[in-house]
Amino acid sequence: MARSLYEWLWQHEFWLPPGITWEDMQESEDTHYPQPRDLLLSIPFALILVVVRCAFERAIALPLSAKLGVRDKQRPKAQPNPVLETFYSTRCKNPKEGELLSLAKQCDLPVRKVEKWFRHRRNMDRPSLSKKFSEACWRFTFYIISFFTGLTVLYDKPWLWDHRECWTGYPQQPLQPSLFWYYMLELSFYWSLVFTLPFDVKRKDFKEQIVHHAATIFLISFSYCANYIRIGTLVMVIHDASDCFLEPTKIFNYMKWKRTCDSLFMIFSAVFLISRLVIYPYTVLYNTYYYSMEIFQPFFGYYFVNVLLMILQLLHVFWSCLIIHMVYKFILQGTMDKDMRSDTEESDKDEERDKIREKEKNGITCFSNVTSNGYIQRNGSEPLDNRAHRANGHAKER
Repeated sequence: MARSLYEWLWQHEFWLPPGITWEDMQESEDTHYPQPRDLLLSIPFALILVVVRCAFERAIALPLSAKLGVRDKQRPKAQPNPVLETFYSTRCKNPKEGELLSLAKQCDLPVRKVEKWFRHRRNMDRPSLSKKFSEACWRFTFYIISFFTGLTVLYDKPWLWDHRECWTGYPQQPLQPSLFWYYMLELSFYWSLVFTLPFDVKRKDFKEQIVHHAATIFLISFSYCANYIRIGTLVMVIHDASDCFLEPTKIFNYMKWKRTCDSLFMIFSAVFLISRLVIYPYTVLYNTYYYSMEIFQPFFGYYFVNVLLMILQLLHVFWSCLIIHMVYKFILQGTMDKDMRSDTEESDKDEERDKIREKEKNGITCFSNVTSNGYIQRNGSEPLDNRAHRANGHAKER
């Protein structure tokens, strides 16, 4: 059954243009074409990248964060409580009001203390600033290496300058060793991100990140198997261009270098919007949708790769909206707004709420004092301060 499924999945009608079969893609001593089995190498390479990342973060990123003054915020620890800990780990991390009342009765604690315990416990699970710094350093290092590797590999390739060259001789385009290793580098990195996803810093666009990684892996894998190597290299270089500015922006933000962070953010915004909303649609989408039709008629693989590319474009639009909103805030306020993808410390929010409540209470006290003074005045008497002031005035006149 597995063999029949394999034969059905790899029918040449699905993945190759009309008139081309897998027999036409047979390798020789001088000519090599992409083979699906080559993609299996990306798994051990991804595991190697995970090991390299762990070593990099411990040996380089963490000591660097300490030297650059990145300090983790001191968070109050939740007091040991077996009942609350069991509820937190097995049922819910953010209980509702009814559940808080029930837990308060079980622990014989005020509801406010139970709510505070859960807030502190959630903050204990949040990543520290040094972890965020280390993660940004690793990604920045990789994106710089990957971007300049892509430029080096593609600099002398004709399809970088003339996009119609992506389809010249397709699909019988020999695989060059430099392109193979560039593909393995990118695919292994995204597999490593999938492996470390449960341990990485979780942001508000966590689901979009999963969709992005899945679409990227599928796109890279499919473009390799169907020999869309040339168009795939363009996609990877375009994506790495803006990421080279995103990670250092985060790094300087963690270091509290506000002006440098704001400047890099504006550069990143310009590069991202131009590369993802202008260059990518013209260089990739228009290229695959229209230029490819000059060589062959539509087939399943043609529609499949265009769907994957459109998914990436929709994600580009989603992130562009977030970036434009942050730029708008920057223009109005003169400083960069916090990353809307990141979660803030709950204790900060609650401290602000507590301060507001205290101010409101003080406001009520002051209001009651004012109204009481007004009541005295309406009854014909005066406050002591006014009477003393007037007495002193009479004494001076005398």
